[in-house]
Amino acid sequence: MWSTAREIAEGDVVIVWLTREAVHPLTITAGKEFNGRFGAYKHSDLIGVPYGSKVACRNGKGFIHVLRPTPELWTLALPHRTQILYLADIAFVTAWLGIRPGSHVIEAGTGSGSFAHSVARTIGSRGRLYTFEFHQSRVAKAREEFMQHGMSDYVILQHRNVCKDGFDLQDEIDCVFLDLPAPWDAIPHVKRAVRKDRIVRICCFSPCIEQVLRTVSALNEHGYTDITMYETLLRPHEVAQLPAPVPIHAIRNKLQIAEVQKEDRRLKQIAASKAKRDGAAGASPSHSSVEQSGSKRKRGAPNDDTVDDGGDGGSKDVKRVKTGDVNAGDTDHLHECVESFPSGTDLKGKGKQSPASSPPPLTVTQPIKEVRGHTSYLTFACLLPSIFPTPDAGRPFSPEMEAIPEPAQPSPESPGPQPIDEDNDQPPPGHLDGLQATPTTVTPPAQ
Repeated sequence: MWSTAREIAEGDVVIVWLTREAVHPLTITAGKEFNGRFGAYKHSDLIGVPYGSKVACRNGKGFIHVLRPTPELWTLALPHRTQILYLADIAFVTAWLGIRPGSHVIEAGTGSGSFAHSVARTIGSRGRLYTFEFHQSRVAKAREEFMQHGMSDYVILQHRNVCKDGFDLQDEIDCVFLDLPAPWDAIPHVKRAVRKDRIVRICCFSPCIEQVLRTVSALNEHGYTDITMYETLLRPHEVAQLPAPVPIHAIRNKLQIAEVQKEDRRLKQIAASKAKRDGAAGASPSHSSVEQSGSKRKRGAPNDDTVDDGGDGGSKDVKRVKTGDVNAGDTDHLHECVESFPSGTDLKGKGKQSPASSPPPLTVTQPIKEVRGHTSYLTFACLLPSIFPTPDAGRPFSPEMEAIPEPAQPSPESPGPQPIDEDNDQPPPGHLDGLQATPTTVTPPAQ
């Protein structure tokens, strides 16, 4: 269908992948430029680049992926002229209709060509896809795309109203797909186009349940069987890896380490405050005498309960700490807490767990929040073969005659009923068990 070369050449159709919601088709033409939300890209820069490459913008602020077209990517990137079929419906219809390489398929309602591209890949060059479209402008655009994508040899596009004029085919089609506003008007024309020597499957694509009701009535009226209706909904999931939850004992150790660090800082602040107070008392006794005399202290003046920040001016705010002597019980309690931790515990809290001890990450899935909802209803049915080998060419034959066997007629040469041989346990030919071949004589009772 599309180019099978490894590298992009001029005239090739490529798929430009910007984001999951922004996918664009692009025909490589020298001299042109593609402008997107992630920068501008010259077509000449893409020539010679392998398919699937990540191409950076010239200014280095963005990039795009250039992909080889597939029917799935074309469904996401094609220009919408009508409502299209998406992957879930296309895959289900293809499987249920039994489309395979070499099949001859009818599609009524070409539209934007989404289903036609998928069927063309499935049937291959040995098959045939007869697709019909009523609107002339859509026919012209679809024919141009089919020729550009290399599908015109086995995809036959016709401008025709199949609901009135039929398909102009006879005894050739293996399966039928009707994407029409009124498929019940095209159902009577299907029998002439399909093969008569095999089971033919049909699918009708209808967005409203009222259309389904009329379609089912038409299928029943024209002798179709196994009529079923499905609705396909796609629910994709996103897979992600999350770090494993921290064990309880690790959280407990972390809290204990934080408490030990806090207590260690408090004891250091107390010791620093006491040392500074003792040094200040020995250096300026007059200042101590003033404080002892009970004079008032000015607002903002330094006092014994603060720890200097080490600045020269002393104008910065200082932190008030709890003063008091460092008791031996405080340090003993600190050492007991440290000794209670497992060996190798990082008291600074900056250590990293070894790869062997760290638990593996958890793999979780969740459905994507924005999922495509209802598209249409798919009504399927089967048309049984109408040609069977007839046992008697002089009279018509129907499937009901094959199920009901005819009674056996005795030939003139066959012998009649024979008497039972008492010496032989086996009954004679043609004798039925439980029946006697000779009449029974009834003797009247004696007077």
